[in-house]
Amino acid sequence: MPIITISRGSFSHGQEVAVKTAQRLGYNCISREVLIEASKDFNIPEIKLFQAIHDAPSFIDRILPRRMKYIAYIQSAILKNLKRDNIVYHGFAGHFFVKGISHVLKVRIIADMEERIRLVMARNGLSRQEAYSYLHRLDEQRRKWGLQLYGIEPADPGLYDLVIRIGRITVDDAVDIISHKAALDHFQATPASRQQIEDLSLAAEVSACLIDMVPGVTVTADKGLVCIMTPASHTRKLELKMRKTAGTIPGLKNFYFNCNPSVPPARNRLS
Repeated sequence: MPIITISRGSFSHGQEVAVKTAQRLGYNCISREVLIEASKDFNIPEIKLFQAIHDAPSFIDRILPRRMKYIAYIQSAILKNLKRDNIVYHGFAGHFFVKGISHVLKVRIIADMEERIRLVMARNGLSRQEAYSYLHRLDEQRRKWGLQLYGIEPADPGLYDLVIRIGRITVDDAVDIISHKAALDHFQATPASRQQIEDLSLAAEVSACLIDMVPGVTVTADKGLVCIMTPASHTRKLELKMRKTAGTIPGLKNFYFNCNPSVPPARNRLS
């Protein structure tokens, strides 16, 4: 069964579409739950994790590792949930973490600006101009977030399998469209695509475990074998950390360090 990620512009009915799609398909619907899970797993206040994926990076954030650490925690929590399949995840950032996974249906929900303004005015008690300015700030924050952290424009339609504009197409129409596309053969999970997401999840969990020690650490995984790419000066402390925690990370079979990614690894660290 597929995974559905729904990226939504603010005040675009994206949450409503996600909830109704999950109900239609009998899937679990998750969003804020991953922040709660990451907050508990890594002992970080939920508000800090929320700010990490919603506030536009400032100059100070770009030179400090804090934001990337929090995002690593969120990525680990998201991928841990997505491994289960039959999931509708809605919220910012989900589609960034599952690029290349064939059984993920990536959806972007947008809405007419006038409809968005109407919703903001009704919910927040703002004037039309105040509502427009508020939406402009939110959209700009999200655009900067994607560009500065991933070099990606979140509104780029090329990132998604479906872009649905709520207006003439209603929320219920959108649910029909998404449900139909999710049933197509090429969005069904295969052994290979399930292994891909298992590898991504394992790499994300190891990265989250190590990133507090070495902010620049890069981790990949292949069927339970984890490669940790980091400068040679960091390998000793990271190896000690891995030996202490390896038994607590599900699916981890072995790990090794590669200080020069262009050179094959010299030896296996647990053999």
